[in-house]
Amino acid sequence: MVFSSILFLLYFLPAFLLCYHLVGERQKNFVILVFSLLFYSWGAPKFVFVLLILTGIDFFVVKKMFRSEEKRKRQFWLVISICINMGLLFYFKYSNFFVDNVNVVLAQMGFQNISWTKLVLPIGISFFTFETLTYSIDAYRKVITPLKKLPDYYLYIFLFPKLIAGPIVRFSLIEDQMHRRTVSGEDFVAGFLRFAIGLGKKVLIANTLGLHADQIIALPQNELNSSLAWIGILCYTFQIYFDFSGYSDMALGIGRMVGFRFPENFNNPYTSGSITEFWRRWHMTLGMWMREYLYIPLGGNHVKTKSRLYFNLWIVFLLSGLWHGASWNFVAWGAFHGFFLILDRIFLLKILESIWKPIAVLFTFFVVMVGWVLFRIEDFHSIKIFMRALCNFNFGMADRFYQIELWVTLFAAIVFSFFTLSGWGKKVQEKFYFAQSGILRKIPGVLLSIALLKLCIAYITTSGFNPFIYFRF
Repeated sequence: MVFSSILFLLYFLPAFLLCYHLVGERQKNFVILVFSLLFYSWGAPKFVFVLLILTGIDFFVVKKMFRSEEKRKRQFWLVISICINMGLLFYFKYSNFFVDNVNVVLAQMGFQNISWTKLVLPIGISFFTFETLTYSIDAYRKVITPLKKLPDYYLYIFLFPKLIAGPIVRFSLIEDQMHRRTVSGEDFVAGFLRFAIGLGKKVLIANTLGLHADQIIALPQNELNSSLAWIGILCYTFQIYFDFSGYSDMALGIGRMVGFRFPENFNNPYTSGSITEFWRRWHMTLGMWMREYLYIPLGGNHVKTKSRLYFNLWIVFLLSGLWHGASWNFVAWGAFHGFFLILDRIFLLKILESIWKPIAVLFTFFVVMVGWVLFRIEDFHSIKIFMRALCNFNFGMADRFYQIELWVTLFAAIVFSFFTLSGWGKKVQEKFYFAQSGILRKIPGVLLSIALLKLCIAYITTSGFNPFIYFRF
């Protein structure tokens, strides 16, 4: 079940909100947990019991670790917890990738391939694992006190708004909200508006552009020219942003309607003036996770040599690429961004900060867009063909891409991605996106949310294209 489905919008979400706000305070967490398990079971019934059992074991391992006074024992239990969580991730997400690559090597050496049953990837497994890891590591560091009851831990891990596409929420950020939450009428309307905006971003912009991106990227080599290649990757560039940020908005909106305040996950990343700034604005909760739990333990900025600093950056972004998917193109994408981050440290950031901001933004956007080619296309031969099409100056358009829907949506995507570069754009965002204006929390906010919701439902029912591009994550 995904947020942009009719089942979720017309049945699951209304039933959840109705039950939640009808029961007493003591039953609210129970309602969320039941609906969260139902939500996950609907999409992955084969895996929910496996995850429940392993997270249950991990819950008691973390409690044992926290109570241990000897450092060695605490380290032992931490290793056990990490092995449980990472073992789950590696088995489901990376075992196919590992076996496939081993078989390639064995075939070249003349040996027989390893037989392996192809595994289906549980939905949201990476987000799931990262949150269980933060819980155990923060408990080891004494940053948090572990929960006393297993159902409370299940609630934190399986909380359905953030379960399948983030944001990645550290337990310390919502620890106080687990049992003490209030929802005013203004909070509910603000959350409803944020959810509707996110749904509109996903359905009206991302889905429309994604359909054209898929069609162009799938074209045979003899039909792909420079115009189509640039339009295709431009469509995908906006598709992935509006899809991912739309899901994050919907998660924040649902959370707000039941009293949770999740961290922001995107901050207008395409207005960045450098790749360094881009990664402060794109998938911010992942960036925080990588910084706190990988980059800093490796030494971070406090290393003796610049070469070690660059090595740390490279490792972090290689692993970040691999986190996004078990394929070499994701590793290449991570290396691509790591390369430009190192260039920023060496000289590029000084140049970009000294020139006119719009030029720096355009340069960064171009670099990011080229990087999305590596991210979107899985095999390197096809990547080479697409890159060649981008650069061969063979312009022309196929008649089927002269569609007003494509160009209107692309224009809207450009406007909404860059309008905060101006002062008025920031004010509009504060009033509508973050619902800071009091009047939008009342009748106008409700009417705007309902209008967006009805428009999205109409689009979904008339279109068969509604992908969930973060399934592999």
